Amino acid sequence: MKIARATGTVVSTFNSPSLDGRTLLLCDLLGPDLQPTGDYLIAVDAIGAGAGETVLLLDEGTGARQVLADPDAPIRTVVVGIVDEVETGG
Repeated sequence: MKIARATGTVVSTFNSPSLDGRTLLLCDLLGPDLQPTGDYLIAVDAIGAGAGETVLLLDEGTGARQVLADPDAPIRTVVVGIVDEVETGG
């Protein structure tokens, strides 16, 4: 799992039919200090997250396809949670 900030949506004119009706979010990955790392992922939104929200990503193809109940979908990363708070030890 990874923590990221959704910064916007990705729109494609042509895509796999398994992506029809699904929102693709551009997500900036965050480090342990919750600051952007400079890396990003495009994730299928499974929960209705939006731009500006801190989200929890599942970045593993088989698990992502299981979350979306589509074993043949060309999907690797899916948004599975909206983060309310992060607590670190110390």
